[in-house]
Amino acid sequence: MVRDMYFQIISQMKKTLGQFDVMFDAAEAHARAKTFDPAVYMGLRLAPDQFAFARQVQIACDTAKLTAARLSGKDAPVHADTEATIADLRARVASVVAYLGGFAEADFADADGRLITQPRWEGKTMTGANYLMEHALPNLYFHVAHAYAILRHAGVVVGKKDYLGALTMQAPSA
Repeated sequence: MVRDMYFQIISQMKKTLGQFDVMFDAAEAHARAKTFDPAVYMGLRLAPDQFAFARQVQIACDTAKLTAARLSGKDAPVHADTEATIADLRARVASVVAYLGGFAEADFADADGRLITQPRWEGKTMTGANYLMEHALPNLYFHVAHAYAILRHAGVVVGKKDYLGALTMQAPSA
């Protein structure tokens, strides 16, 4: 399970966050083509009670770094949530991807059974394995998908491949 957990936390979360660069490129190109400031995207949302684009990206980053930190027992970097431009968001994503790159498989040796809690859980806990599968990965995908949907709704030309990224496909054997 350690190998699976390492892959899901590090490889998959890095890949998923990395797709923001594709979305950011598309957003900037769309803004240039329509002659407006790409910072307009920062405050866009799909519904009045939903977090704005910038916050969706911030939470996706927080989910990735805090998952790795909680499951490894290490400290996560702190971000001030002050990003005001796409360039700021790029830097945030890059810093989290770099942080994730500093982990080794051995860092998650006891992660399956580690008890995870958060203040909003009011004293309740989850095992590391359940936390990863039931909370962390779904939460990451939720916020990345919402950021994608906000851009798509704003007219940015992005598609499923931009969300998924490269897949590890193999050609059929002869």
